[in-house]
Amino acid sequence: MVGNTNADSSGKLQQLREILAEVTDLNRAAMVLEWDQETYMPPGGVQGRAEQLSTLLRLSHVKFTSDEVGRLLDDLEDELASAPFDSDEASIVRVTRRDYDQARKLPPDLVAEIARAGSVAQPVWRKAREDADFASFAPYLEKNVELNRRIADALGYKDRPYDALLDRSEPGMTSKELAGIFAQLKDAIVPLVAGIARHADAIDDSALHRGFDPDLQVAYALDVVKHLGYDLERGRQDISTHPFSTGFGPGDVRITTRVSRDFFNECLFGSIHESGHAMYNQGMAREIDRTPLWDGASPGVHESQSRLWENLVGRSRAFWRHFYPSLRSVFPDPLRGVEEEDFYRAVNKSHPTYIRVEADEVTYNLHVLLRFELENELLEGKLKVKDLPEAWNSRFKSYLGLDVPNDRDGALQDIHWSFVSFGIFPGYTIGNLVSAQLMEKIRLDIPDLDAQIERGQFANLLGWLRKNVHRHGRKFTPNELLERATGKPLTAAPWIAYVQQKFGALYSLEAARAG
Repeated sequence: MVGNTNADSSGKLQQLREILAEVTDLNRAAMVLEWDQETYMPPGGVQGRAEQLSTLLRLSHVKFTSDEVGRLLDDLEDELASAPFDSDEASIVRVTRRDYDQARKLPPDLVAEIARAGSVAQPVWRKAREDADFASFAPYLEKNVELNRRIADALGYKDRPYDALLDRSEPGMTSKELAGIFAQLKDAIVPLVAGIARHADAIDDSALHRGFDPDLQVAYALDVVKHLGYDLERGRQDISTHPFSTGFGPGDVRITTRVSRDFFNECLFGSIHESGHAMYNQGMAREIDRTPLWDGASPGVHESQSRLWENLVGRSRAFWRHFYPSLRSVFPDPLRGVEEEDFYRAVNKSHPTYIRVEADEVTYNLHVLLRFELENELLEGKLKVKDLPEAWNSRFKSYLGLDVPNDRDGALQDIHWSFVSFGIFPGYTIGNLVSAQLMEKIRLDIPDLDAQIERGQFANLLGWLRKNVHRHGRKFTPNELLERATGKPLTAAPWIAYVQQKFGALYSLEAARAG
């Protein structure tokens, strides 16, 4: 009897996996079209691309939400009830059930409309950003706000519409919990920002603006991320308006970057950031490929990998002890007279800036808080799209002390609002917190980590992440993953301690208080 039961469950699991594989293939085909739209597609292809994406995503949604998938899940939940929680079989059924129940609440026509709206809006956003013309993009954003609200209403929520969208991307997280995290961060960041402002001239970053050849920057950045562990046999780098990473499967995980002749940080740190995402995807177990498990535990956990490599590694003193000699040999003129310590301090200079992706570690989370609050107000009808630039500029002044000069540097700066993605931005802050929490444990397990980084050895660090984070994909919720990797759920304490220590030393804040 037991043998027959196992055989039945094995057969049904295989049936489920075959359906999930087809759904995955359709979704990845759509992702290839999206990547092409961001990199090489001619402008005239927008309308056709919107229809293609709409068709593919509607087909995948219908196939995934079929009654057959529901029956297979019902049967497998009973038959695998005693299977280990972390087994591939139990995890596929558990995670697919969560996705299935959410997806069933979204009508196929709504899914198609969402795909179409994002594809049409993106080139409009790109032109509006270039021209600093919010009014031309406003109708498209109004449509996307409406679609976000329809998703929230379809999924259902107890307190705020944002909860439905947030739980969809960060399972288990609520707006109330997130607001508490932001309050804790503000309590730590505001006095730190004030202290840094009093010592603003302690760091000179003029060396970063001396004119770095763009082609050499792109080539150097690619060489660095390859050294970190990004596998170019399974990846490539291209240029896009907004840097991103996308994975079409274990054998094809691509990154993009952007480059500025007059600001060095943009290309290198953008490439390191995206390679962190890409190495996460490249490290997922092949056994879970073509299932809902093959992706990050959440956008926040995915972001933790990019922020860990970009900031905790890429902006560390040990990192530049290894890489600065090669950097100076590639860019001898811009870096003439700039010593290693000067450069390390320059890439860590903290000061308020308009652009989120260029923000330093201290002020970055204030950018995310701004978007979290505005998205909530747009969803709840407290803020009209036409009034968004004014609201943005006012709150930006309050949080970061800067007068926003134009919409390009304000409400138009991020690509995210050109597609239907409310609830994603908090993942950037969650990623910061998770990165520090993971690194705290990594340093306990690899005591000589800095010495290894200084020697240009990254295999042990990548190996730890492969074992404790990457290979699991979406098997666990963020807190389940953190409990397993670090022994505790999400906490802001390690990140707060990290920035206070690092920037206190950079700006001699402890010495100033002692004096």
